[in-house]
Amino acid sequence: MRFYKRQSELKNLQRWTDTAHHQYSQLTMMVGRRRVGKTTLLKQAFEGKNVVYLFVSRKAEPLLAEEFTEQIKAQLDLPIYGQPDLLKAILEILLTYAKSNPITVIMDEFQDIQKVNASFFSDMQNLWDSHRLDARMHLICCGSLYSMMTHLFQNSKQPLFGRADHRINLQPLKPTFIKAMMSDHGCFSPETLLEWYCFSGGIPKYLEWLVQCDPKQSLWPQLIDEFSLTLEEGKYRLTEEFGREQSNYFSILSAIASGKTSRSDIESMLQYSVGPQLKKLEEEFDIIERIVPILSKSGGRMVKYQIKDAFLNFWFRYIHKNQSSVEVGNLLYVQQVIERDFEQYSGAWLERLFKSILAESGEYNQIGTYWEKGNQNEIGIVAENDSNKQVVFIEVKRNIKRYSKTQLIAKLATVSLNQSLHPEVRPYMLRNSDEKPNSLKLIGAVERGDLILFIWKANRRRSPAMTGASNFFSLSFGYMYFINF
Repeated sequence: MRFYKRQSELKNLQRWTDTAHHQYSQLTMMVGRRRVGKTTLLKQAFEGKNVVYLFVSRKAEPLLAEEFTEQIKAQLDLPIYGQPDLLKAILEILLTYAKSNPITVIMDEFQDIQKVNASFFSDMQNLWDSHRLDARMHLICCGSLYSMMTHLFQNSKQPLFGRADHRINLQPLKPTFIKAMMSDHGCFSPETLLEWYCFSGGIPKYLEWLVQCDPKQSLWPQLIDEFSLTLEEGKYRLTEEFGREQSNYFSILSAIASGKTSRSDIESMLQYSVGPQLKKLEEEFDIIERIVPILSKSGGRMVKYQIKDAFLNFWFRYIHKNQSSVEVGNLLYVQQVIERDFEQYSGAWLERLFKSILAESGEYNQIGTYWEKGNQNEIGIVAENDSNKQVVFIEVKRNIKRYSKTQLIAKLATVSLNQSLHPEVRPYMLRNSDEKPNSLKLIGAVERGDLILFIWKANRRRSPAMTGASNFFSLSFGYMYFINF
C-alpha cells in the first residue's frame, strides 16, 4: 500500500538523523496510539541505514537485557563480552559504539520500561548527559501511551525532562488522505467513506484491512468472518494493558460504546462505582477522553466520556457486546446487527468526521459539541474562531427528514441568550460552484445527498443593553448546506 501523508515526518527524521550523525547526538520522542503507523514510518525513514531496533517487552530486566544484547550483536556485528543484565549497561555499550560509528537506535514501547525498571530513566539521564556531545547517535524513544510519554519527557520532576530535542505526535490520517486512498483504489463514495471512518478512524493498519475488501460487496461480511482479525483485535490490543482488571475495563468501555457516556449512566448500567477506572482509562491508558460543552465554564459538571479510537469503539459496540454469538460462530447474526444498527451508530461518527474536516482547515481554535443540563439544546458541532470572534453552529444529520429548522432556531435563540452571543446568521446554499468556504475544500457541494451538513455562522460578541429577548435575537434563514463528499 502506498505510503500516505507522512512526508513531513520523514523529512524531519532524516534531517535530525543527519545532525546526529555529523554533529552530536539527538533524542526524539515519538508518540502515537497503537496501529497508527509508528513502526512503518520508522522503517520507511531508515530503510537501508545503520539502525538498531529494540522492542521493550514487559519481562524481567536481565531477560530483556539478554534479548537486546543478542539483537545488537546481530544488527551491528558488534562483539559484546560477558552478559549485561542491566539496561543501563546496554545503553552505555551503544553510546560508546556511537563515538566512532554513527548510529540510529529505536526503543519501541519506551514507556514500558517503567514496568521493567523505573530507575533506568535516571540512569539514562546520566549516561545521555555524559556522552551526548561525544557520541553520534539518534535515539528515538517511541511510545503508544501519550500521557505516560509526555509525563516522562515533559514533567519537570522527571529525570528525562528537557532531554528530548524533537517530538513527533503521530496522528491518524485525516479525511483528505482517507479520501485519496479510497480514490487510488477505486472505491470512493460518500457512504463508503463514512463506513471506513467509523471502522478505522484513519488508523493506517485498519485502512489496510479495508483496502483489501471488495468495494462491490457489502463491507461487514468481509470484515466479520471466521478468518477475520477484527474478532480478536480488541483483546489483542488491551489484554496485556489491563491485566487482572480486564473484565471491569471491558465492561466500562462496552457501556460507553453503547451510548452510556456519563459517569452516572455507566454506573447505573454496571451497578458499581467506576470513578477510579475512568480516571485510569483517561490518564494512564489514553483510551477515553472527557468532553464538556464548548463555550461552557471550566470546572463544570456536565462531563461525558467517549472512546478516542474508532476501531475500539466499533469493536466494543459490535464484537465484544455480541461475544456469545462470536464464540459459537454465529457471525451472520453480528453482521445483521451491524447492518440494522449502522445508520444510527454512524450519526455520531459523522459528527466526528466533520469535526476532523473542520480541524484540518486550520480555521478554528475550538471545535466541540454544545449541550445544556439534561442534554437540552444540543448542537452537534460548534466551532469558534477567536481571532475574528466568530462562532459556527453546525447540525449534522444522516437524513434530511430528521432536520427541523424550527427546533434549530429555538436552540440557537436559547444558546445565544445563555452565552451572551449576538448572532448575525448568514445562510448559504451551495451547488456546484466556487462558493465553497475554505474549511470545506475537501468536499464538493450538491443540492441533495445522504450526508447533510447544516451551517449557521454567528458573531461572538457581548450583546448591547436591550430590554427584551425579541430585540436581542434576530434571524434570517433561506438556505442550507447539502454536503456530499
